[in-house]
Amino acid sequence: MQLNAGCDLQFQAEGPTPLVLMLRPRSGAGQWIIREEYQITPTVNVTEFTDMYGNLCQRLVAPEGPFSIHFTATVQTADAIDVAPGAPYTPVEDLPDDVLHYTLPSRYCQSDQLSELATQITDGVEPGYDQPEAIRRWINENIRYEYGTSDASTSAVDTAQHRVGVCRDFTHLGISLCRALNIPARMVVGYLYQLDPMDLHAWFEAYVDGRWFTFDATQREPRGNRITVAYGRDAADVAFTTQFGPMTLESMRVWVDALEPEPEETEPAQPTGA
Repeated sequence: MQLNAGCDLQFQAEGPTPLVLMLRPRSGAGQWIIREEYQITPTVNVTEFTDMYGNLCQRLVAPEGPFSIHFTATVQTADAIDVAPGAPYTPVEDLPDDVLHYTLPSRYCQSDQLSELATQITDGVEPGYDQPEAIRRWINENIRYEYGTSDASTSAVDTAQHRVGVCRDFTHLGISLCRALNIPARMVVGYLYQLDPMDLHAWFEAYVDGRWFTFDATQREPRGNRITVAYGRDAADVAFTTQFGPMTLESMRVWVDALEPEPEETEPAQPTGA
């Protein structure tokens, strides 16, 4: 499906404020960027770099006063995500070098404190794909989704204790429980078609059977039509905006719309003889 997705961000800066933005998706597995538009008001100098996870990042300095960012992209997305019940566990000694660090605890994902819960959730489950799927299902059924119940400091341990949160919290808990079982897991942020309520979204991927698979604990069933913007160990690596000074986000609007396919051109009908 072709999706048009984007966001409008309105800021107020108290003074010149350096920013790092992470708003541009890249073409890759399950998505192809057809076109995109990036508008920054007022106009400032922008440089772009690729971080250690392969994410596209933009650096700039916002001037004092109102500052707005508009980004939109048309993306061809996969209608479904791959699932692989029964796929085998990848032993740690066989993990690629660039995957190995996703087994370690990180700022919001204290996997070393959640081993007992991970073992309970996956008791009797065969090692491999079925373990992160059991974790995803347990979170979906046991953690209440509710806005305003967590903040930027909430960690996976907090969510496991309080049993409430939003997509970021669901994702941190899923990542931590996977890592507690020595299954590499990483955070993904982006857009999901028909997310209700609409917002920027987060989910996790787990590495089994030699590849990454998508798991979204906020959804009851596997859903495609996702646009990935960034990957990282946890939310500290994938913030859409990172500011280095006093700056207030005053409003944000997010949209994901399906595009109607272009009508196929047909040859004009030719008159037939009598």
